[in-house]
Amino acid sequence: MALRTAAWPALPLDPWRDTYATLHMWTQIVGKVCLALTPLTNHYWNIAFQVTPVGLTTPVMYHGDRSFQITFDFQDHVLRFCVSDGGDRTLKLEPQTVADFYARVMAVLRDLGIPVRIWTMPVEIPDPIRFTEDVIHRSYEPEQAHAFWSALTLMKPVFENFRCGFLGKCSPVHFFWGSFDLAVTRFSGKRAPERPGADRMTSEAYSHEVISHGFWPGSGAVQEAAFYAYAAPPPEGIAEARVEPAAASWNTEMGEFILPYEAVRRSGDPEAALEAFLNTTYDASARLAGWDREELERRRA
Repeated sequence: MALRTAAWPALPLDPWRDTYATLHMWTQIVGKVCLALTPLTNHYWNIAFQVTPVGLTTPVMYHGDRSFQITFDFQDHVLRFCVSDGGDRTLKLEPQTVADFYARVMAVLRDLGIPVRIWTMPVEIPDPIRFTEDVIHRSYEPEQAHAFWSALTLMKPVFENFRCGFLGKCSPVHFFWGSFDLAVTRFSGKRAPERPGADRMTSEAYSHEVISHGFWPGSGAVQEAAFYAYAAPPPEGIAEARVEPAAASWNTEMGEFILPYEAVRRSGDPEAALEAFLNTTYDASARLAGWDREELERRRA
């Protein structure tokens, strides 16, 4: 894969943290509109966003005989509503509470003749606050949002190239607004054991054996921006597997391999460092899990 010359942007926890927390809630509001208006596909892939040349966008949604799409534009810093009949709208992305953002999004949809009801409780975060009541998260720094999107545009081709080596069932490279991560997931084709106490979404997501890779811009047990890799169910011995690059390590609390984004960014070749992480963590997981690699992988010339 040809090297890209653009510098990978820094994503320091401060000042990115506050913009990240607010943007996470804003994307959940838009994502739940998608959840309400699209039919369920495998593992909730119908609700994931795509990285675009300007930001993050929903899949195409339908209302009656019209189609529409909502895009977070991190170049012009607006939320774009593009409708098939030309009734486009924009909302400025600027510091505002989650409650205000929710009210404005719903008002635009009503004005467009696309009324929709969503569950207003955020998901996949501790101590959630209803969108209608959240006046705590209100930060938006355009430079930080732009850096986040720029990082996604630089890493996505590496993930796409990695995805092409797999012939079995594989997800698109897409962005989940619940966990707020870029992800690509490979499947062995075998059913996975049911997870005790799993909710509906988790049961659907992990109905089959997977090896998943992705990127968090900072959250949960790993506060800094980082790449991750895991197998579900985890094969015996995976925690002791040797992977590359040297900055990658096994996180016992999460049960995943973690590679700090900053280590990739500062390496002499970020693309090669990320490729090594994707390939070696997959190789170790597939080998230990006993995947049928002859059937699932594209033969290299």
